[in-house]
Amino acid sequence: MNCGIMSLLSDTAFEDPWSSFFMDVLSPLTFVKVSSVRMQGLLLLFFAKHQHLPFVQILSTKSTPTGLFGYWGNKGGINICLKLYGYYVSIINCHLPPHMANNDQRLQHFDRILEMQNFEGQNIPNILDHDLILWFGDMNFRIEDFGLHFVRESIKNRCYSDLWEKDQLSIAKKHDPLLREFQEGPLLFPPTYKFDKNSNNYDTSEKKRKPAWTDRILWRLKRQPQANPHTPRLPAPHFCLTLRSYVSHMVYCISDHKPVTSTFDLELKPLVSAPLITLIPEGLWTMENDMLISYSLTPDFLSSPWDWIGLYKVGLRHINDYVSYVWVRDNQVSFNDGLSQVYFNVSDIPETEDQFLLCYYSNSLHSVVGISKPFKIQPGSSLAEDLLGEAQPHI
Repeated sequence: MNCGIMSLLSDTAFEDPWSSFFMDVLSPLTFVKVSSVRMQGLLLLFFAKHQHLPFVQILSTKSTPTGLFGYWGNKGGINICLKLYGYYVSIINCHLPPHMANNDQRLQHFDRILEMQNFEGQNIPNILDHDLILWFGDMNFRIEDFGLHFVRESIKNRCYSDLWEKDQLSIAKKHDPLLREFQEGPLLFPPTYKFDKNSNNYDTSEKKRKPAWTDRILWRLKRQPQANPHTPRLPAPHFCLTLRSYVSHMVYCISDHKPVTSTFDLELKPLVSAPLITLIPEGLWTMENDMLISYSLTPDFLSSPWDWIGLYKVGLRHINDYVSYVWVRDNQVSFNDGLSQVYFNVSDIPETEDQFLLCYYSNSLHSVVGISKPFKIQPGSSLAEDLLGEAQPHI
């Protein structure tokens, strides 16, 4: 990210360009921007398919500056902590100190970022007790000992194995007990730093920096408790992460780094299988009448006067993309035995043939806790008699 002051001010007032770009690309694939956190040049975005929204709860977003003795955010980490189907997941993006000689400082910043991700005063376990930590970014680890010519010749001949042995992160993982718990895919792609901008040539400036794998993607699964020989070991919840790809992308030349991506399969047995709110259909929706919504709450859900239900076109980019909304308390018609009803005023409903969704947003949980299936709003009651025998929208 551009970390200049004007860019920061602009992105505070408006959607940052990376968010806008990814929302344009991903919304047709039913992905919705759920959360984001920004610290100067670092940006972390979290998207999910809309059917998963009731099972994604954003617990916290954090920034941990480590530059200038911890006061400046040009270095450091940003974190999104969430619950996914009842499992705790932390996602961390970082930028660690540069230069060959600063390896000890990089490791100190790594520990500092991890230490600051604990959540005091909240009912969230220590980050090391989370089921999954995804940690990535410009970690700035370098290749020791070998000279520039040897490194470049090894890259040219795709002989990476000698370079792996001198990679500072690989060396640190052998000696640091905590860092050893983080896994990484094999480095089967060329070092991603440093390139001349707008080219695939490694640094030809006067400094001629030695290539290195600075851009890394790590993950850590929760440690399973040691089995007690005197008590039977309980089966752990099914939660399995499998790496599918770990690659760099040489085609992109706008930076002196090459971007790196990983794709994972996450297989889990949900600890939460039902949404906190279930939206229930009420008759045929048309553009001529106020529209009634019934919804039921699970016993452990505490509603708030600031909860609201939004009406969205299918293909929403962000939770604020509603075409209309109602406060559940202000527009409440009735409630009993956990079943409540609210209404949408017909004047707030757009006259369009698009498909729609309803989402219940919990203010206290800062998350969507109920979502409908897609449906259409019929143009008028003149069609009602013809449609009564047909399938009605499932809301």
